[in-house]
Amino acid sequence: MKTHRLFLGLFFLITLIISPATSATSTARSASAAEPPPDFSDSLVTAVNQPTGLAWLPDGRMLITRQAGELLVRSGTTNSTMLTLGSQVCSNSERGLLSVAVDPSYSSNNFIYIFYTFNKHNSCGSSNVNTVPVNRVSRLTVLNNTAPLTTELVLVDNMLSYAGNHNGGDLHFGKDGKLYISVGDAGCDYAANSGCAGSNDAARDKHMLLGKLLRINPDGSVPGDNPFVATGQDCRVNGQGATAGVHCKETWAWGLRNPFRFATDPNAANTRIYINDVGQGQREEIDLGEAGADYGWNCREGTRTNNTGGPCNPTPPNMVPPIFEYNHANNPAPSPFQNCISITGGAFVPNGVWPAEYANSYLFSDYGCGRIFVLKDGAATIFSSNLGGSSAVHLAFGPHGSTQALYYTTYANGGEVRRIAYTTPNSPPTAAFTASPLSGPAPLQVNFDASGSSDPNGDPLTYLWTFGDGATLTTSDPTISHTYAMGTYTASLIVRDSSNALSPSVSRTIFAGNAPPVPQINAPSASALFAVGQSITLLGSATDAQDGPLAASKLDWEVVLHHGSHTHPFLTANNTSTLTFSGPAPEDLAAAANSWLELRLSATDSAGQTAVVTQALQPRKVGLTFNTTPDGLLVQVNGTAVSDGTAIQSWAGYTLNVVAPLQTSGGAWWRFSQWGNGSTSATRTIVTPATPTSYTATFVPAETMWLPLVRR
Repeated sequence: MKTHRLFLGLFFLITLIISPATSATSTARSASAAEPPPDFSDSLVTAVNQPTGLAWLPDGRMLITRQAGELLVRSGTTNSTMLTLGSQVCSNSERGLLSVAVDPSYSSNNFIYIFYTFNKHNSCGSSNVNTVPVNRVSRLTVLNNTAPLTTELVLVDNMLSYAGNHNGGDLHFGKDGKLYISVGDAGCDYAANSGCAGSNDAARDKHMLLGKLLRINPDGSVPGDNPFVATGQDCRVNGQGATAGVHCKETWAWGLRNPFRFATDPNAANTRIYINDVGQGQREEIDLGEAGADYGWNCREGTRTNNTGGPCNPTPPNMVPPIFEYNHANNPAPSPFQNCISITGGAFVPNGVWPAEYANSYLFSDYGCGRIFVLKDGAATIFSSNLGGSSAVHLAFGPHGSTQALYYTTYANGGEVRRIAYTTPNSPPTAAFTASPLSGPAPLQVNFDASGSSDPNGDPLTYLWTFGDGATLTTSDPTISHTYAMGTYTASLIVRDSSNALSPSVSRTIFAGNAPPVPQINAPSASALFAVGQSITLLGSATDAQDGPLAASKLDWEVVLHHGSHTHPFLTANNTSTLTFSGPAPEDLAAAANSWLELRLSATDSAGQTAVVTQALQPRKVGLTFNTTPDGLLVQVNGTAVSDGTAIQSWAGYTLNVVAPLQTSGGAWWRFSQWGNGSTSATRTIVTPATPTSYTATFVPAETMWLPLVRR
């Protein structure tokens, strides 16, 4: 994730992807099927765009949060909207509606709780502490299948979402009846004095709620047994306390980078918490959420030293190591963590639900490598793999018939909620198929291929086709064809194994006699480059053979930030031909080498057929070289050591915090003297220029180094 590869060329991609409209409950899985263990099945529950979290009401209804600010309730096989935040939410970057929790006393009070990014200043921008949106936790009252905003009671507010990422955003009740809340470090320092990524020391600021695990009562008040309640200050209204250096009373644990997800243990006698803290460039970690614990960020990343300056000098005492950690991406075989880069969801296996070998086990997922792992007795192994990129955002156990199953949300395949269930002695099969072509002149012959269907027991399969025009077919051949007259049809498949177990139905929409719309990105051009902070305007249009020019209300935009082999959601806008936003900064200095934006414009015609065109928008990459006099010394750029003569890659407009530290080389100490521009400050801020530039730091011998006197 934080590699140092330099991309010397520019790469532009424009592709046209035709996709049928799909229902909320039946979508064919076009990617390779997930691979759970034997005697487990992985099946689609519902298709939902950008699903971030799950919870269940006591009557079994499932709650699903969408990043865009919509709370869905699923009853049986039907999804309906319980809450829409609308303009009240910012959902760009990693912001949005991130989680939901259900009150332990819901049966008597109908309370639910949500964590979302509030559009406080009518601006969803970044890096201006006076105008950035804020994260908040609110309580709502459910009335039938709705949770009106008129019932909102804000419990914790004004937690800055400074850079757009590292919001944290999870909610869970402990067995003590208290509400626990995870909050990230906001990506960049809100005070603009320590930088971003590994340099961001906001989690070290005791008077801020950033980089913390919080604990409150269901009404928002502070429990009397919180670790800092006796000497701390109230922070839940303003997101911070008035006195620097004094802990917030709401803080349960601190020193966290991006505790995006955590879990409470249903098997423990008391409240037991595992925190999944997303790493910077070296380690992904799981922390035991203990009262008052400092998990070390940004001084440590896992057990590895990350920073030795600022609040990390001297090294803080009593930092608590993680209970488990794994290296970031660089994991040669036979490690199960190859290409894993971002820990996400977590869930304890409820004892008695799965076989005895899973007792006292913890499941966690990695968004980058698309795997779910099982952690037991300090060792982790792969539980399920091949989930796809940008997958397994949230894990949770929920009701499934008379028992429970593991549910997970994923951004893969357009967004899904899926279920992994233990079934024995026979597991049901999984249906999957492709259809080609999906549209064309009538009569239209469509070739269907269901060879991607599978059975966990290896049983032979029978394919039950329903073509949507009144015709059906039952066959043992996975490849067949069918001819359609003019019209729009839904073709469905169910597969049956030799024990007569049936898969859930999957479907595709066929458009016979209807050509797909043709969307076009009119601006920016394919060769355009952007700078950080630059205003970028997207313009799009679409035509359709049957409908002619499509109205702006038929167009939707999605902007995705690519970083190495994985992606981050950045921005969406529906029913519009234009979209304007500011050019983002890279996640950190290393990410400048391998990150870019993908623009996606989709158009839908009157028949419901959708086509998508994509285009890469690259940053203006600028090479910067840092030299030292004498040769062989180093400077620190955004917390990264850069040796004399080293060229780094940045983006035009990206702010760099550069430090020329006191250092030793060749047996001698060297102190900073001046920069090439005559400045004598060892710390300087550089806004990356549009053209390659060199900077020189001059050092002189530090003739005497005095050590502090230690009296015994």
